[in-house]
Amino acid sequence: MIDVRVDEGRTRGRVVLVGAGPGDPGLLTVRGRRHLRRADVVVYDELVDRRLLDLAPLDARRIYVGKVSGHHVAEQDVINRLLIDHARLGRRVVRLKGGDPFVFGRGGEEVEALAGAGVPVEVVPGVSSAVAVPAAAGIPLTHRGLAASFAVVTGHECGRTKGPRVDWAGLAGAVDTLVILMGLASLPRIARELLAAGRPPSTPVAVVHAGTTRGQVTVTGTLADIGERAASARLQAPAVIVVGDVVALRDQLGWTDRGRRARVSRRRPVPAGALTTRDTATAKEEIR
Repeated sequence: MIDVRVDEGRTRGRVVLVGAGPGDPGLLTVRGRRHLRRADVVVYDELVDRRLLDLAPLDARRIYVGKVSGHHVAEQDVINRLLIDHARLGRRVVRLKGGDPFVFGRGGEEVEALAGAGVPVEVVPGVSSAVAVPAAAGIPLTHRGLAASFAVVTGHECGRTKGPRVDWAGLAGAVDTLVILMGLASLPRIARELLAAGRPPSTPVAVVHAGTTRGQVTVTGTLADIGERAASARLQAPAVIVVGDVVALRDQLGWTDRGRRARVSRRRPVPAGALTTRDTATAKEEIR
């Protein structure tokens, strides 16, 4: 049995970074839900499903600090100061971040700032879109015989002349499956980089918009044409890009975005008593 109790003696005057998951509010962890229900202040991002805010007490303060392309409501140093100030006032602060706080969410910077200020901090991992969104689109990141490795990279830095850059040439030949976050705007450039590094033009690629939500849309193609296909579909952020042979499994499984489940023609019979009436009703509700 997993212990999800919150230490009563350490909940005041502290900050908890909670991963909100990839989009579907049902993918929030049990521990994250517990912290939200005890929060005095919730500081949340753009990609957080607003229904999660209803888990916090009615009198909890909700502060939006979302970032979208080309516009930041609050710069990172302002967010850091906000967290520190509220914690120093003795409040239980939940920093609610999309996906996982430590996967391209600048969670490390926030923990560093809080630790430097002497503020108690905890991190509650979240379900990262890097693995959840491909799964929701019917794309396993690894598969025996097709892919034994995968890498998660940011597409935000593609083409940037200063600061750290993704080694596309190195990744192209070293990793079977590439998962690219925040790369939609740079997709044509990323495709060119991978092609120049030796990836075949026929390499399957998928772009998944709003993965795990009811608005999920998946566009597939190859490195040679995915830029044009994504543009024709007018896909917008948030989107996850998957590059590799595993993308072709989506079609083999007969996967659809609306149901997000495979259509299997041959099914093993369910043993009598394996599902109760209540179980069946719950399952139907979950996939509705």
